[in-house]
Amino acid sequence: MSSILITGANRGLGLEFAKQYLADGWQVIAACRNPGAAHALRRLEDNSKGSLTVMAMDVADPAGVQRAAADVQLPAIDILINSAGIFGGDYRDWSAVLEVNLLGPARVSEAFLERIGRSERRLIVTITSGMGSLSDNTSGGSVLYRTSKAAVNMLMRTAAIDLKAQGITCVVLNPGWVKTDMGGPNAKISAAESISAMRSVIAKLGPKNSGHFYNRDGREFPW
Repeated sequence: MSSILITGANRGLGLEFAKQYLADGWQVIAACRNPGAAHALRRLEDNSKGSLTVMAMDVADPAGVQRAAADVQLPAIDILINSAGIFGGDYRDWSAVLEVNLLGPARVSEAFLERIGRSERRLIVTITSGMGSLSDNTSGGSVLYRTSKAAVNMLMRTAAIDLKAQGITCVVLNPGWVKTDMGGPNAKISAAESISAMRSVIAKLGPKNSGHFYNRDGREFPW
């Protein structure tokens, strides 16, 4: 059975990833900061017949990430999806946004690297945003979020080079403007539509795609 680890799985894109991969028969490790409050995720776990495990992991807590990695029983993880993310409001939030959106994927990828390297797929997918594109920024604003996503794009582009010898593929994906708590009700597409499209892209990813930035429909997105 193929296995996947998803961060930020208690809501939004992460929760929808968990639902769809679980429905397709994957072994799902669904990580979130506070499992006790993740009611929808817990219901999925209860009905999964052991195929979904909810795991406590705050990606902004280095020690917590290490504890979570030590607790995982699976010897190999085919796909890691770094989906946890926050938006932030003002200067006081900037450090927190970077902790989650940039350092979070770095910590989690490193902590689970050995298990990813043992798997068939050997794939790290980080959910970024078109707002992290330098060349696509024509409207300004949202500087905290934009800078965090531009930085995580560089992180994963570098990781793709550094991990090439291990056969590990690193890709960043833009989900589009999605109707989630972060995206708001005026967004263009549902979480189900976005995740379904991204899963089609993920299914085709391999070493030749490492270090690339894709839109949810598979088109290359400008850096």
